[in-house]
Formats: sequence, structure tokens, C-alpha cells
Amino acid sequence: MSELSPVPSRVGYVVKRYPRFSETFVVSEILAHEEAGMEVEIFSLYPPNDTHFQASLARVRAPVTYIPADGLRAADFWAGMQRAAGCFPDLCSRLDITHTAPARDVYQALLLACEARRRHIQHLHAHFATVATSVVRLAAGFLNLPYSFTAHAKDIFHSSVNQDELRRNLSGAAAVVTVSDYNLEYLRRTFGPATARVRRIYNGLDFDQLGPPSHQNASSLIVAVGRLIEKKGFSDLVKACRVLADRGRAFECVIIGTGLLRPTLQAQIEAARLSDHVTLVGPRPRDEVLCYMRRAAVFAAPCVVGNDGDRDGLPTVLLEAMAVGAPCIATDVTGIPEAIQDGETGFVVPQGDFVAFAAAMERLLDDSELRAQIASRARCRVERHFDVRRNAAELRDLFVSAHRAHEETAQGAR
Repeated sequence: MSELSPVPSRVGYVVKRYPRFSETFVVSEILAHEEAGMEVEIFSLYPPNDTHFQASLARVRAPVTYIPADGLRAADFWAGMQRAAGCFPDLCSRLDITHTAPARDVYQALLLACEARRRHIQHLHAHFATVATSVVRLAAGFLNLPYSFTAHAKDIFHSSVNQDELRRNLSGAAAVVTVSDYNLEYLRRTFGPATARVRRIYNGLDFDQLGPPSHQNASSLIVAVGRLIEKKGFSDLVKACRVLADRGRAFECVIIGTGLLRPTLQAQIEAARLSDHVTLVGPRPRDEVLCYMRRAAVFAAPCVVGNDGDRDGLPTVLLEAMAVGAPCIATDVTGIPEAIQDGETGFVVPQGDFVAFAAAMERLLDDSELRAQIASRARCRVERHFDVRRNAAELRDLFVSAHRAHEETAQGAR
């Protein structure tokens, strides 16, 4: 038997859009890989559409290639097919993997495969289990390379998820990661044997970038961060603030982010006569968000399961708040209790119970010593379980195992 080829040192990261302001975990993960010496190439299926970005983007060395798709015409598709046939003389024998795929996915997979071949990519990894992974699965089939992906939240829970396609992506992957034990159990219950290669690796934080935790909490500041969409539960936070106001509490609540529900939330704030207490400040640069967190007496994450099934996996912003010293209150949705141990590293209340949420906020607002104890224990917990360098190293080990298994299978077939 001939010697196996080297383990992958050049990995292609494939995402739907790059960069995205809400996906700090992708940037942190890539930076950790680069720090460890792994070469990364980034492939994005669509251009960015955000207005704010992380300062840490400037530290990413990986080049970014955008795979065109908008305005796809038949002539473009066949030109892509012709180009791919030049890269892969046996392409026709591999087209059976495309029989259920939309033409756009096939087109982008053909272009991705050609770029990956030209750049000597040895492994493909996608973030999110939807279109990015579907394109990667096809491209990996054209290339005869192993692929892996990370499943997060909306990509597995939302009512729009194509379960047949997700099953194909799970079954074909050399390795699959998901970001919480809750997600892992959900996938196992839903997809059974197709999840044999799924494991949990938490998203990680770069503690060097976050710095030490703050001990300068403003005694009346409540901070929440996230897109203004149903699953973030900000409507319940406004209701909880009304409870605090009815009890005569002096407080300021700042909600950072933008989204479709902004007009609805603003109307709710005004109807509840909370304009002097609750402010929607819109999106803010990450450094400013962290400053708000450091000053917060309470960081609120009132997450819920949306009517469409969408929910958070384990919000990175919650982990960041724990890391910088903001005492946190969150709900019992999905993987959140894996980070927040009720009464120890924060408070966990039932989703939708805004009265309980208000009581937990009042408890923290009233007790500076409790805030300090909670914040200290929370920082220790995230350092122990959510360090990006340690968790990215686990991911690289997964790439190595997937590569070796693929090589061994290929040799056995020869």
C-alpha cells in the first residue's frame, strides 16, 4: 500500500456571505487556524450586505473569492460546465450527484470546484447546513475531496429547512460539527444514522481580543444585543421592563441591533410608555457593543422559539457578555443552559416568562455583590469551555481524521 498523502494544510472555508457582522465566530475561527499555521481560503456564495463589520477582519490573511450567481442565464451555466470539464475530464461520470440540485447550486459548485483545484485546496468546510453546505457537497464530489460543515441554528430548526437535503448533506460529509449538545441530540433524534459523524464543538471566543472582564458595571444599565427578529425575544424584554417601571425601578435598557421588527418594537415601547427607559440604538460597531456590555449591570438574552421553529443555538453574543463581565440573564432555549448555570454563572428563566425575567433583572440590579460573583464565575466557565484556540484545534483534528479516512477509502477502492 502506498503512503497516504499529507494531512490537509490548505482548507477552503465556504459561507453564504462574507463578511457578516453577526458571524464573528467565523472570523475568530479562521484567525485561530491561521495563527496555528493552517492556510485558509475563503469562498463566499454572495457578496456582503451589512453596513458594519468587525475590526478583527483586518487581521484575516485568507483571500476571499466570490462565486458568481446573480442573474444566472443558461449560457452562463453551460460556460461553467465547459470550464469544469476542462478541470475534470471525467466530469460526466460525476454528474449523477446533481440530480436533485437546483441549477444555481450546481453552477456555483462547478465554479467552486475549479477554484479549489487551482488553489490546491485539500478539504472543504462550510458554515451553516443550508446552501453553503449543499454547494460544498457537490463541489467535493467533483473534486473527490472530503467535506465537513458546521450546523448552527436556523439552518437546522427553521420550518423552511429541506430535511431531505439536510439528510443528504449529513450522510455525505466526512465530518459534521454542531455548536451545542442540544443541537446534537436534536439532529440524532431527527436524522438517526445519518448523524453518525456529527460531534459537538462549541463556537469559541478570542480572549486576547476581548480583554479582561470589567468590574465597572453601571448599577442601572440593562443591555441586549441581537437582530430585531422574533427568536431574540425582545418583545418579552420590553414587557419585563414595563414590570420594572411599574415597581418604580430606575433603569435604562439599551437594545443594540437592527431588523424587520424594529417598527413593531418601537411601537410597543411607545405604547407601554417606556420611551424614557428603553432605547433601540440600532447597529453599532463591535468595539462599541463590547463597551456597552462592560458597563451593563444586566445583559439580557430573552430568546424564544419562533413561530417558524427558528431559535438560537447558543448565541455568541451571550458568551461574549459573560467573558467581559456582564452579569447575564437568559432563557432556557436550546443550548443556553450549557453556558449559563442558573444561579451560578447567570440566571436562566423559562422562555416567554417576562415576569420571571423582570424578577431576575431586579435581583441583579439590587445586588452589586451578586453581580460580581456571577460575572467572575461566568468568565471562568467561558474560559474553560469556549476558548477559540482550543476549539479550533479540535476542528483541525476533525479535518485530519476526515482526510485520512477519505484517503484510506480511496486506496481501498483502487
